[in-house]
Amino acid sequence: MLSDRRSFLEKMSQIGALSLLPLTASQAAAGTAVAGTAAADSSDTTVEEKNHFVAGPYLQNLGTDEVTIMWITHKNCFSWVEYGAGTYTSMREVGYTNGLVEANNRINKITLKGLKPGTDHKYKLVSTEISGYKGSRVEFGESISSPLYGFKTPAANEDEFKMVVFNDIHDRPQIIPQLLYRHAYTGNTRDYDFVVFNGDCFDWVTEESQMVDHLIKPCVDIFATEFPFILTQGNHECRGSFSRHIPSYYAYPENKYYYAFTRGPVRFVVLDSGEDKADDAVDYGGLIAFDRYRETQKTWLEREVESPEFKKAEFRVVLIHISPYHSGDWHGTLHCRKVFGPVLNKAKIDLQISGHTHRYMTHEPDADHNYPIVIGGGPLEGKRTLIKLHATRKQLDLKMIRDDGEVVGKLLIPRKGK
Repeated sequence: MLSDRRSFLEKMSQIGALSLLPLTASQAAAGTAVAGTAAADSSDTTVEEKNHFVAGPYLQNLGTDEVTIMWITHKNCFSWVEYGAGTYTSMREVGYTNGLVEANNRINKITLKGLKPGTDHKYKLVSTEISGYKGSRVEFGESISSPLYGFKTPAANEDEFKMVVFNDIHDRPQIIPQLLYRHAYTGNTRDYDFVVFNGDCFDWVTEESQMVDHLIKPCVDIFATEFPFILTQGNHECRGSFSRHIPSYYAYPENKYYYAFTRGPVRFVVLDSGEDKADDAVDYGGLIAFDRYRETQKTWLEREVESPEFKKAEFRVVLIHISPYHSGDWHGTLHCRKVFGPVLNKAKIDLQISGHTHRYMTHEPDADHNYPIVIGGGPLEGKRTLIKLHATRKQLDLKMIRDDGEVVGKLLIPRKGK
């Protein structure tokens, strides 16, 4: 991985502005499609491509005693993970639903449970092609396996961690290595334990290859085999013919875009701000219901801020793509303000991190919100930002770094007295 970074740094000066532009629809159509996403023409005499790993592995939901491992195969398979603590892979895990082992699928999502906190683990992927069925009998093809990978579970009483936040990269995958390699390393050591993509990774989602090439693969190439990432839904993830398939490619608790989790001293609350347009906007043909969805989240949020996990945390951080404040006066912003604002103001929030506006800014508490709000920049050169957060039991230390290296936002938030 260090050699990848050195190679990247050597090439940085050779990257021109044109390489940072998103693909147009015609360019995307002319490009190479991810294997298996389109049916071959019946007249095509090309030799059938062998099964292989299209993307992955990539980690999701890494906790003290569990992790979800995901990957995509070219053909439908029966897949499993071989894993173990230390240097051995003596255990094996499969996914199952309603008593049926997950099989005859390409997108694999397997959760390892009962892991030992604060421990190094090794794992590898195995996928066996399912070539067909004869009645209830399964016919298997060849197996493929991955190299050995590793990750470390957080300690049960983790005192500190580091994370980085992207937002609004809008189908410009080059931003991921550029900002990480430039601003998230100390020497050859990573300055992060996990990564957040806080919405609008895409302009609109039209096919699997877009998600793979513009998000999953860049993450796998740099960190995602060892460290997890989170994708929150931005308003642009709501758009496009493939948008309803996005949850299949990531591991969301209870298959919902809104949830909470604890990492070390921080309780994170992830909210889905949804679309910025009204539900009756002509663009959607009557196929969205975000007002009702946000009202449902409000009910959940009211329960979450009263939970023991929330109340006992040293710090409470909200991740939401569209900030209820300082994000203009579109319908989505105003409705988020109406449903989420009063709950968050009563909940002793320490920090909110958002995107959407493409204008980086740090907003101190004011008459509307009693907690600081950090909004990251946009996808264009000179406007891109990487938000770095170092959390300890005593303080939250946040820096927002522009792509040229200038620090354009800083917060040092001490722990509040109980």
